[in-house]
Amino acid sequence: MGQSKHPHCTAAERYARDVVRGKIPACHWVQRACQRHLDDRQRERERGFAYRFDRAKAERVCRFIELLPHTKGKWARNRELIELQPWQQFLTCVLFGWSRKADDLRRFRRAFLLVPRKNGKSLLAAAWGLYMFSADGEHGAEVYSGATTEKQAWEVFRPARSIAQKTPQLQSAFGISVNAQNLNILDKESRFEPLIGKPGDGASPHCAIHDEYHEHQTDEQVEAMATGMGAREQPMQVIITTAGDNVGGPCYQAQLDAQRVLDGAIEDEEQFACIWTVDKSDDWTSDLALRKANPNYGVSVSGEFLRSQQRQAIAAARKAGAFQTKHLNIWVGSRGAYFNMQRWQACQHDIGLDDFAGQPCRIGLDLASKVDIAALEVVFDLTRCDNAAAERLRAEGLRYARFGRYWLPEDTAEAGDADHYQGWVREGWITPTDGEIIDFGEIEAEILELTQRLQVEEVAYDPHQATYLVNRLMERGVPVVEVRPTVLHFSEPMKTLDGLIRAGQVAHDGDPVMTWMLSNVTAKVDAKDNVYPRKEREQSKIDGVVAHLMALARLLSEQSSPTSPWEDPDYSMAVV
Repeated sequence: MGQSKHPHCTAAERYARDVVRGKIPACHWVQRACQRHLDDRQRERERGFAYRFDRAKAERVCRFIELLPHTKGKWARNRELIELQPWQQFLTCVLFGWSRKADDLRRFRRAFLLVPRKNGKSLLAAAWGLYMFSADGEHGAEVYSGATTEKQAWEVFRPARSIAQKTPQLQSAFGISVNAQNLNILDKESRFEPLIGKPGDGASPHCAIHDEYHEHQTDEQVEAMATGMGAREQPMQVIITTAGDNVGGPCYQAQLDAQRVLDGAIEDEEQFACIWTVDKSDDWTSDLALRKANPNYGVSVSGEFLRSQQRQAIAAARKAGAFQTKHLNIWVGSRGAYFNMQRWQACQHDIGLDDFAGQPCRIGLDLASKVDIAALEVVFDLTRCDNAAAERLRAEGLRYARFGRYWLPEDTAEAGDADHYQGWVREGWITPTDGEIIDFGEIEAEILELTQRLQVEEVAYDPHQATYLVNRLMERGVPVVEVRPTVLHFSEPMKTLDGLIRAGQVAHDGDPVMTWMLSNVTAKVDAKDNVYPRKEREQSKIDGVVAHLMALARLLSEQSSPTSPWEDPDYSMAVV
């Protein structure tokens, strides 16, 4: 009886169980989202759990959506109605079925959904928006399809408008008027319309859908919509996007926050998230990666199309970044990113600088500009360390460990377009210095402290902007060595770092600033197969990578030094 009365809920829970059991290929984050739902279904019987799953509410939304027509492709040509796939049933049932026991209002107020291209995400979001606009029982409902450009804002609004236009029964049932720029219900004073950029202060959204959030440089639109929902009883804000190439932007930060919720590091009962991508250990060139990342594989996006795109990406490195972001939801800092960011993220380990107290290390220092970010890298050659942390990492096949320190003028950190900096300052990854320029005195103090905590063998520096600070360090007895940022000095360390990352032989502590900077690095190979770190745009900083390459250059120089004066090629040539 239960199954025939609530077939969509039954299908949604079957999907969740099949994902958790491994019957449906899915990454860690989709598994966590499914497990969370199943766990909560068990917890809802507990008196202390504040939520319950209302199958009738979930079913109502699914039935509403499946009365709507397709708007594109063969399905629209054949005048077919939408048929929700199991993953879509899961999302819809979870978002609309969970309610608060205290007042029966909707539980989830925010959703972060990462879905690759061609998987029908815009049509699904349009259907949710139409329900919230017309059938959710909200008088004066305001529903917005938000984006940074008019074209993108219409990606969700256009199918919603087309559906309403093609469905006279829907118009009649809810009194919907289809206009050129919006939908409205006059007697309820409700409207559904696209939204470009930052909204005015008067918006009071019942539902805000943000499409392709990765294109947003700031979180102004999302924050304005969130704060405008205060007068609504059960609003919903949906971010539905693919990955992108700005890991310093608000979308990537929103994904990290969502992942913390899924892993239980942050308790937020009103945030839902489901992230379709690949796992860090997956080979992006495999068919399994395609199936994991694309929930509508074989339905709206064909396996042959994905394999064709994958083959092109394998054959042409310049296409790899775009393929990985759009079809596998792997973030890169640049479409032509030099380093493999999936492998880099897999190099994260539970380590801290304190684990290496007293151990030998090299430091790289890139000051670049007094009005911008300054970076310092501490690099350990694990083969020369004799402590427990190094022994553990060596046992896992690692060769190096690194830690970063960053400084930024307070005025730069607080600028309106520096959301990523502000977040990293709050989390302690970046140290702000008073005023408009960096206080090099704070950097000097940090280096002197490191010389007390660690066995600092050298501080490698770029002489640009560094003369005064280096002289101060030399007066204090700190060993410093100049490493000019040239192809001669950087090519080999850059290739070495790339190989270490790909082999999983460099350990880091999850430093998001270095992750962002590393993802911004591009490189052009010259006729002699040399490479040099570059960036595609001014705001894509790479200072931490430059500092790391200087320290690594010194380590490599030491390792390549002859062990005996008789092995010195210059001496041998002189003898000859």
